[in-house]
Amino acid sequence: MTQRTISRRTSLGLLGAGVAAATLPAPALRAQTLDKFVYQTNWRAQAEHGGFYHALATGIYRKYGIDAEIRMGGPQQDPNALLVAGRVDAIMSNSFSGFRYVEENVPFVVVGSVMQKDPQVLISHPGVGNDTLPALKGKPILIGAGGRSSYWPWLRAKFAFTDDQIRPYTFNMAPFLADKNLSQQGFLTSEPNEIRKAGVEPVLHLLADYGFENYQTTINTSMKLVNEKPDLMQRFINASIEGWYGYINGDPKAANDIAVPARTATPLAANDERQDYLRSEIIDYDQGVPVLRPHARQDSSMLATLSDSDALVIRPPNAPAAETGDWCKIIPLNRLDS
Repeated sequence: MTQRTISRRTSLGLLGAGVAAATLPAPALRAQTLDKFVYQTNWRAQAEHGGFYHALATGIYRKYGIDAEIRMGGPQQDPNALLVAGRVDAIMSNSFSGFRYVEENVPFVVVGSVMQKDPQVLISHPGVGNDTLPALKGKPILIGAGGRSSYWPWLRAKFAFTDDQIRPYTFNMAPFLADKNLSQQGFLTSEPNEIRKAGVEPVLHLLADYGFENYQTTINTSMKLVNEKPDLMQRFINASIEGWYGYINGDPKAANDIAVPARTATPLAANDERQDYLRSEIIDYDQGVPVLRPHARQDSSMLATLSDSDALVIRPPNAPAAETGDWCKIIPLNRLDS
């Protein structure tokens, strides 16, 4: 049985020595003109994306001459479709997308990877005989659409799992919590923390420990951008690397100066060991200072919540509870009024 607890700093084991990136022609930093660059993530803002938001909040992208925009993903969104349509410059994905680009003969490429070890896990209840990954053979598992085309074929080949084990995963953990015989997919740094908060100490099966080799949290882009703007692509990679080093090492030196101060209109709960970003709406301004209200639920299946967010509230690791009217720092997602 494997039980894991991971913090932002211990995620270094997943990141390896740093960000692996393809070598493009050497860039020259330019401070005078900012080049627009849109990076589309594959999920809502969360700790697993922290380095990119750190680079945005602390001005690292601007230091590299980039006017960066980080767009959040969601459960019904296909980042690859946005990339193919030219609506974004790069997307977050995994190494399987690179194989698909080659298989389908499309002009896109994976140029960098943040996580050298995939944090994908299967999660089980304790004390029901599901203490190892092979023990899950023949038993029901909640699997999302993405998992069915990435790690599930590997589970079939290596452990003789069968498709009739699959139950739809809607990123709602209530079915898992209600049924001790049910297992589900997750990220080592995400779902297990929520399950613990519900009073269950999960049994975690890290697929990488069983031989599943996959780069995660990649930077995918078009060959057109690589060929026509290699300097811009390399600068984005370098700035992102710097952002991840700052995020992992807990260096907030520029964030306090560049992130926008605001006040919360509702109390905020104390945060755990992971830096978090709460999607929020700005409901008023007090002498030019945004007054915001975090959405009551941060569930990414609520597409209206994704589209209606005006800002991300930065909740540092182990931040204490905040009362109504307390100061906080935000990353604006839209133009601020006053």
